[in-house]
Amino acid sequence: MPIRLIVGLGNPGPDYEQTRHNAGFWLVDQLAGNRLARESRYNALAAKTSIAGQEVWLLEPQTFMNRSGQSVGALARFYKIPADDILVVHDELDLPPGSAKIKKGGSSGGHNGLKDITAALGTQDYWRLRIGIGHPRTLNLQQPVVDFVLHRPRKEEQPLIDEAIGKSIDVIPMLCEGKFEAAMMKLHSAK
Repeated sequence: MPIRLIVGLGNPGPDYEQTRHNAGFWLVDQLAGNRLARESRYNALAAKTSIAGQEVWLLEPQTFMNRSGQSVGALARFYKIPADDILVVHDELDLPPGSAKIKKGGSSGGHNGLKDITAALGTQDYWRLRIGIGHPRTLNLQQPVVDFVLHRPRKEEQPLIDEAIGKSIDVIPMLCEGKFEAAMMKLHSAK
């Protein structure tokens, strides 16, 4: 089945706009252009668009990260979109800046947005597009993880994260056509 809902994770408001935790919002913002509109019934910004000839919902929950499942669950239930047809785009501590990976299912890896979406959907079996932001320890920083994700990327990291988002956007049409293996091969081998 093709992807019918693309969810970007982040925290709402200007205080969080440029933080690493908002990498999912950054990607969906680029896909949506200026089409996102407030949808109070989902507590989100949302837009319906066409990607690769497929009708696709774009969603940015306006709850805070740890309550993202409220928005995702509400829209998915209303439009009867199964977990298999959902792609959640999020920041990933275990990948270096400049890297992006697609996977289906698996644990939340401590990511509170994923935990809440899993609880709302009742399954871990949805697709994830993981945008690498690095980990403070591997980047030789002493920041606690919570502090790290809620700060802006360093000036040398931002272009790498932007590049990973660009490479990810290139494979979104394949995901919307249900060509998951081809999308993974292209993204995971991108230099």
